[in-house]
Amino acid sequence: MEMLKLVAIFIGIMIFIKLKKPLYFSILIGAIISIILFKIPISTSFNLTKKALTSAETINLVLAFYTITFVQRMMEKRKHIFLAEKSLDNIFNSKRINIMLAPFVIGLLPSAGAVLIAAPIVKNAAEDNLSVEEQAFVTSYYRHISEAFLPTYSSILLALELSKVDMTKFVVGMLPMVAVLFVLGYIFYVKKIPKITEKKINVNLKKEIKNLIISLWPIAVTIIIVLSLKITVYKAVIPVIIVSAFINRFKIKELLPMFKSAFETKLIGSTVAIMIFKELLTDTGVVGRLPGYFEMLPIPSTVIFVIIFLVSTLITGSQATIALALPLAFATIPNGGLSLMILLMCMMYIGMQISPTHICLAIVVEHFGISFIDLIKKTIPVFFSFIIICSLYSYLLFLFE
Repeated sequence: MEMLKLVAIFIGIMIFIKLKKPLYFSILIGAIISIILFKIPISTSFNLTKKALTSAETINLVLAFYTITFVQRMMEKRKHIFLAEKSLDNIFNSKRINIMLAPFVIGLLPSAGAVLIAAPIVKNAAEDNLSVEEQAFVTSYYRHISEAFLPTYSSILLALELSKVDMTKFVVGMLPMVAVLFVLGYIFYVKKIPKITEKKINVNLKKEIKNLIISLWPIAVTIIIVLSLKITVYKAVIPVIIVSAFINRFKIKELLPMFKSAFETKLIGSTVAIMIFKELLTDTGVVGRLPGYFEMLPIPSTVIFVIIFLVSTLITGSQATIALALPLAFATIPNGGLSLMILLMCMMYIGMQISPTHICLAIVVEHFGISFIDLIKKTIPVFFSFIIICSLYSYLLFLFE
């Protein structure tokens, strides 16, 4: 019955998304359906909502998004995004490389707002060769590849800690899958962009590299601060904003409007709604009981946990899935090792690309003015292709471990 309830909740969310209701509204409907179906007392619902609103995770996420958006406004004002795109174009002379590499590099910044920095570069490189829906997919997809394997993200660090898998082995083991992700995006969409045949002369490589540094140093410095000092994103971004204001000689009258424009009401509303929804579902305990339901199926344990990771990621996102399901997976399959870790992290990554609880998808949908369903349609071919390839790869790793 609980599985049917989960299905009903997500059908409800998808119906309202299909009716072109804002994502925050659709997610809140899902939260209300959860309260009704799981018979969560009103008082408990209010307490859980309060907990979600006041949690450090929610506050840090909102502040990270706000500060990153502020940096984006500053970069746009000084045309640094355009400068970065132009430098990449001069160095590689390929819009195809621009459209893949720029979001990936920007995605090294562990913040939801980073996807908005990549969006203008993708739009300019794609021009009319990709539809708006395809541009949205490419922006989100390549921006998130680093989340699949780099220990700059809390979800990867948590998974490595819980599984006790060696960090270096994991990162190296994931590199072939990173290459696969780049290739799949290229095959399905990026190759639609024509090759550049015009030869550029007198390209000053040192100058272009310098321009890249000038353009992207706020992102690089933020990443360095986050990794070295182990602090939350917004605390790392604030000093970057201050330094950038001095270096780029911003006037007070230029900065004041940014304090308002950096506050994206719909996007922050979606963030808060998702956190409330996750808190309600987590409280029901249904995610923790998923392994028991799947164990009744006549299929191998590895396949069971692949399904659990995909379903749980769709419901609660990556961190909750790792915290609840990863220890169960390694307890059930004690000899899983690196191959199991890679398989489950791949499933988590690709599951997040179609999860309505993924905040970055809400940001992309709002920014490009498309529906969530439109984005998912463009993701599905890559979704199934990657599942097949990473399953074969992890099996080969298991055989040779």
